[in-house]
Amino acid sequence: MARSFTPTTYEDLDPDRRPTLAAALVPVLAVVAFLGIGSAVLGLDPHPPLLWGIAFVGGFGLWLGYDWEELFDGIANGLVMGLQALLIIFTIYGLIATWVSAGTIPGLMYYGLEILSPTTFLPAAAVVAAVVAFAIGSSWTTVGTLGVAFVGIGAGLGVPAPMTVGAVLSGAYAGDKQSPLSDTTNLAAGVTNTDLYAHIRRMRTGTAIAFGIAVFGFLALGLRASGEIPAGRIAEIQGGLTETYAITLLAFIPLVVTFGLALRGYAALPTLVAGVFAGVLTTLLVQGAGFVAAWETFMYGTAPESGSDLVNELLATGGLTGSAWTITVVVAALALGGILERTGVLAVIAHAFTSSVKSPGALVAGTGVSAIAINALTAQQYMSIVLPSVTLRNTYEEFGMDTDQLSRAVEAAGTPTGALFPWHAGAVYMAGVTGVPTLEYAPYYLFAFLSPLVLFVMAATGYSLNATPTDAAVAPASTTAGDAPATDDD
Repeated sequence: MARSFTPTTYEDLDPDRRPTLAAALVPVLAVVAFLGIGSAVLGLDPHPPLLWGIAFVGGFGLWLGYDWEELFDGIANGLVMGLQALLIIFTIYGLIATWVSAGTIPGLMYYGLEILSPTTFLPAAAVVAAVVAFAIGSSWTTVGTLGVAFVGIGAGLGVPAPMTVGAVLSGAYAGDKQSPLSDTTNLAAGVTNTDLYAHIRRMRTGTAIAFGIAVFGFLALGLRASGEIPAGRIAEIQGGLTETYAITLLAFIPLVVTFGLALRGYAALPTLVAGVFAGVLTTLLVQGAGFVAAWETFMYGTAPESGSDLVNELLATGGLTGSAWTITVVVAALALGGILERTGVLAVIAHAFTSSVKSPGALVAGTGVSAIAINALTAQQYMSIVLPSVTLRNTYEEFGMDTDQLSRAVEAAGTPTGALFPWHAGAVYMAGVTGVPTLEYAPYYLFAFLSPLVLFVMAATGYSLNATPTDAAVAPASTTAGDAPATDDD
């Protein structure tokens, strides 16, 4: 669960330092321009454009009258929101290395190549990922463990890695959204004061439709991707695996320990740490490595020297030290999101939106759009859930809508879409652990597009809205979004 943090609302802002809507859009457009030019035009890593954005928004905050301590508090709040994500990234990079050295991931690849075919692989990967993510409540853990193995299996079957990652992410996020163990699912219910299971039930139809369409899409992609597997490819990969690792059922001990603890409801971070210890122990007992060598693998990663170049490439990992690039991007992105929030930029834009809402359908659709936009601006899916929920709770009440309508909207649009933005914490993590850049897997991450699309269609048709507007909802916009007049935004 994200650490407790209540974002600043429009009413909380000091009127003397509250930016107008036009002024609030300036740093947002600047950040978008920096990221677009830096990445697409100059070919830079995300770090420099994110630093430019932090500096620009910081200067904007000073212009508004904020001092350094206040701006630093905003940065600190952004990091607090993402602290669990940062610690999970640290841990899972080491976990992947220990699971490779233990023979766990090589074993999954070996047996996966035995039972799967190119035609059925993509829909099967999506469904298995959904089941596992639902069972353990973590899309990140699912992708960082089974997802890594699926990339190796897909390579052996001739399936492009971006397709594989798209299928795994689609299943992982669909399962995560419906799991009562998921941190984002609990967060969306908690911050909107919605019963957890009412929230899950409200999401069920839209999630099922979006994921069902995605599975059919992956079946079609599998038919297109399937062809003749080069003679001897699977045998070459399996031979390389058995030359380097002892492929036995004992190698799956880390998998059993990690998923067993997750199924019993233990939190993600201690569960992953237990998986690291189980991986090291299995490396010692099953693979015959020394104690120091096993922990050096955790620190510095793996570099197999099998008879197969493909195996060597697929199972090379960076360990804990290999997370540095990912961690630094996430830290910079969280800092940027925190300073945008602290200066009131996000609150002003959100207030302008609530002042313009005229119908329940527009409210739901706008909530989804705002969750996606906040994902892009703050690089943190927790913020994409918390900020719209806190800002829009009263508006949903004024339209006579149940709180589970709000919780569904923020999670349907906020949770799965973060992994589409290359600078987002989720996207940086997914690209790092799978080895596939965000912009390469994004076109195949079907659920990220379908989940909000289904939400928007349901909003446009009025399906499952059950809204009964109150008098406040039909009053002039200046009286429905707080005491401040609408003209303050102009």
